[in-house]
Amino acid sequence: MAIDYTKRPRPAPVPVPAPAPAPAPASAPASAISLEKVQATAPRLVNLYKSAQVSLEASGLAGQRAAVYLVLDRSGSMRRHFKDGSVQHLAEQALGLAAHFDDDGVVPVVFFSTGIDGVAEVGLDDYEGRISSLHSRYGHMGATNYHVAMQAVIDHYTASGASDPALVLFQTDGAPSSRSAAERLLCSAARLPIFWQFIGFGKPGGAQFAFLRKLDELPVPAKRVVDNAGFFPAGTAPRAVPDTELYAALMSEFPVWLRSARAAGIVR
Repeated sequence: MAIDYTKRPRPAPVPVPAPAPAPAPASAPASAISLEKVQATAPRLVNLYKSAQVSLEASGLAGQRAAVYLVLDRSGSMRRHFKDGSVQHLAEQALGLAAHFDDDGVVPVVFFSTGIDGVAEVGLDDYEGRISSLHSRYGHMGATNYHVAMQAVIDHYTASGASDPALVLFQTDGAPSSRSAAERLLCSAARLPIFWQFIGFGKPGGAQFAFLRKLDELPVPAKRVVDNAGFFPAGTAPRAVPDTELYAALMSEFPVWLRSARAAGIVR
């Protein structure tokens, strides 16, 4: 039988579809105020803004919104911390953090001693030398009453009609004159969407901070519905604390509180 050597045409190759492009990685949620705006408005705060962003991303809070408050102790023993710029620096650190949380670029500031010495604001467009300027207007530096400052924050937050939770940076260098009043108010305020982050100026292991440690560790639910406070000792030279260390401390307990407060229906 003869063999047919005629070449037959090969079938056309079946086209193989090109692989679908890999999805673009999800970008981190945007901060309330952009880096570009901070660069344009408050260039000296850019490094603080960047340091705060690192801590927020590490703690899973990128994109979180919150009202940031700053409470400053004006008791007589605080004089040197106002003079050496430590309090001004804390206000700038608060602004660097607040720029991620709140788009108005403003931090309400409550000055307290025996009573409320003054309530003001620091903003991205008005912060340099602002603390010394305000402090010099308020006159006598008195005793230390936490509860009056806490009530002032609660009143301001309630009147603002804010829907986002509040993070209160509460700076002090010692225990309050009325400890029972401070404890009662902290416990009753646990039902509000407000977290109290105490920051101690002074010897970290000093007895003056024993009460702040007690507030930090008040039992839940025996004393309060959720743990609504944290404590960070900034030491005797607060300006020497690296910004990254401060922000990491500020973001240590706040995320835990947010989860607990959401579960309890306190934060929407």
